[in-house]
Amino acid sequence: MPEGMWDLVVIGAGPGGYVGAIRAGQLGLKTLVIEKEPVLGGTCLHRGCIPTKALLHTADLLQKAREGESFGVRCQGVELDLAAAHAHKRKVVTKNAKGIESLFKKNGVTWRQGTGKILGPGKVEITAPDGTREEVTGKFVLLATGSRCGDLPHVKADGDRIINSDHALELAEVPARLLVLGAGAVGMEFASIFARFGAKVTVVELLERVLPLEDPDVSKEVERAFRKQGITCHTATRVEAVETGEFGVRLWAHNAAGEEVQLEGDRLLLAVGRQAMVEGVGLEHTQAKVEKGRILVDRFCRAEAPWLYAIGDLIPTPWLAHVASMEGVVAVEHMAGKNPPPINYNQVPSCTYCYPEVASIGLSEPQAREQGYDVRVGRFPFSASGKAAILGESLGFVKIVAEGKYGELLGVHIVGPHATELIAEAEAALRGELTAEELAWTIHAHPTLHEAIHEAAEGVHGMTIHI
Repeated sequence: MPEGMWDLVVIGAGPGGYVGAIRAGQLGLKTLVIEKEPVLGGTCLHRGCIPTKALLHTADLLQKAREGESFGVRCQGVELDLAAAHAHKRKVVTKNAKGIESLFKKNGVTWRQGTGKILGPGKVEITAPDGTREEVTGKFVLLATGSRCGDLPHVKADGDRIINSDHALELAEVPARLLVLGAGAVGMEFASIFARFGAKVTVVELLERVLPLEDPDVSKEVERAFRKQGITCHTATRVEAVETGEFGVRLWAHNAAGEEVQLEGDRLLLAVGRQAMVEGVGLEHTQAKVEKGRILVDRFCRAEAPWLYAIGDLIPTPWLAHVASMEGVVAVEHMAGKNPPPINYNQVPSCTYCYPEVASIGLSEPQAREQGYDVRVGRFPFSASGKAAILGESLGFVKIVAEGKYGELLGVHIVGPHATELIAEAEAALRGELTAEELAWTIHAHPTLHEAIHEAAEGVHGMTIHI
């Protein structure tokens, strides 16, 4: 193949781009990855999933150490060393970034630092950090440029008093008072981190409940748990204005009752969503269609051109790292003629790593009813779980939403200890089209947290044993 010619050119090396590139290498495609940063891994590894969860783990350990005496472990002088927490976070990130480089070498994937821009069918211009430019050609191009933190029209991050999640990951000290605007996964995770680090945290959410994409019962349980931890949540509250100064941050809002809400903090964290990075990638030189800032694709992530694919935060599918990775695999296998199964977006797990953890898959109870199902619900609280009692983790429950006639599993919702790990069983169950009865007849080891899933499945037919 001539110099500058590739089977596949990938623009972006986040969890979608680098996973797709590795699969391409495994399939024997000559693959080039273009990444603007000097390291691989994208937002997820460097400014998102991994560093956030590292700080959450520090918060978990801090909390457990403070509660150690109740487990027979006396810990004196327990305190947060934020600098050491950041050092641990960076160590984890660096290790993973080097791991991706090793995987590229193992699978024959080439990568170059620079900004990629499409010039025409299969043609991509690479602008290196020093400004030099090079043109390469690929039989296929995979766009995986991801997204960036979003602002509000009247409230924008300044990196000082008003910060976004990128800034929050690098704070050198814990603010005494932290306002969090947005009660989705990002806002609730950072609220959980900094509350346990010692900040007085207040969350403000425009919609009627925290974690508004989750089942309403889950939202209610999490808000109750946050309140017990001293975190205040203002839901159905619209922010009208924000002022900054030496005093910190002042926020004016109105709630659903029309009452004025005034809040003050040292910093305001904007957790109001992300914006797809579709500008500057050369879409004007393609046939790709963009609606509401997202590239439209078919079920194999192919845009309106046989050579162009787009994945991850660029397209109107769930903005989750694991979704982007699977989309990368599907797109590349389709390019290679492997006829992969399209992704079932109704079976995508959603995870929030706050305390208590939240995880779900499938339909919520209201969604199932809206779709006309005869719904049966099984529910089991962790307060009745032996393993949860051992862990001292009694908050939360498992809720199973099933169809009444045959017991088909429609959705599983978990709030409580290790929810983000427990959801894997539900993923396999929905993928395998199991019924609640089949799940109930599956023997679960004792004592484990997984027994709560078994009991909730029994509860679908009113046969829960341990409550």
